[in-house]
Amino acid sequence: MKIVIIGGTGLIGSKLVARLSEQGHQAVAAAPSTGVDTLTGEGLAEVLADTQVVIDVSNSPSFEPAAVLKFFETSTRNLLAAEAAAGVGHHVALSVVGTERMPDNGYFRAKIAQEQLIEKSAIPFSLVHATQFFEFVRGIADEATDGDTVRIAPVLFQPIAGEEVAREVGRVAVGRPVNGRVEIAGPERFRMDEFFRDALAGWGDPRQVVTDPQARYFGSVPGERTLVPEDGATLGEIRYRDWAADK
Repeated sequence: MKIVIIGGTGLIGSKLVARLSEQGHQAVAAAPSTGVDTLTGEGLAEVLADTQVVIDVSNSPSFEPAAVLKFFETSTRNLLAAEAAAGVGHHVALSVVGTERMPDNGYFRAKIAQEQLIEKSAIPFSLVHATQFFEFVRGIADEATDGDTVRIAPVLFQPIAGEEVAREVGRVAVGRPVNGRVEIAGPERFRMDEFFRDALAGWGDPRQVVTDPQARYFGSVPGERTLVPEDGATLGEIRYRDWAADK
C-alpha cells in the first residue's frame, strides 16, 4: 500500500520509510525538503494522491509554547483536510505518553490540541503515545543543566529506542485503525535522577546530577508517573545500556 510519512526525513520518519519499504510498501517521505509543507499546504494534494495511510511524525521547529501550538494546529488541520480530499483511510500520529498529565507544559498542550483535531475528524485514526527516546537523553540532560549541575526530579522514567518506536508505529499503520491510542515504552523503568546519574557517568560527563523534586522537565514539574505509561503498554526489548554501548 502507499503510505506517506509526514516528517519522513527525521529521526523516526526515516526509520519508518526504510522499515515499511523493506516490507514491500510504497513508503513516501514527505517534508519541506521533499516539497511538502504542512504549514502552507504546499505539495500535500500531490503527495497524497492514491494514498491509503498517512503517518504524522513531524515536529515543531520551535518549542516556544505559542509557536508549537500554532505548528501542530495549523499543520494538522491542513493535513486532515488534504487527507479527506484524497480519500485517505487511516491517519496515524505519534504523540507523547503523559500529555494529559502535565497540562501546564506548552508542548504537551500542543500535542493535546493536535490529538483533539484528529479525534474530531471523520478519518479513521490511531494515536501512538511513546515515552522519551534514547536518542533524546543527552538533550534532556542539557535542558536540565544549571551551571555544572543537572537538576532532575526523582520521578519514574521509561525511555525507548527510536528503532522500536518506528517498529510499533509501522505495525499500527498497516493494521486496522484503533480510533484511540496505544502506548509504547522501553523495557526498563528507572527513577529519573538515578538514570541520568548513571548515564552521565557512562559518558564520562563531569556534570553532577542533583536530585530536585521541583526540577522542571522542559518548563514543568513532572509528577511521579507523568512520564511513564499505564498498565498494558507495549514494551520494547532494547535496554538503554546495550543501546548506548553500540553508539
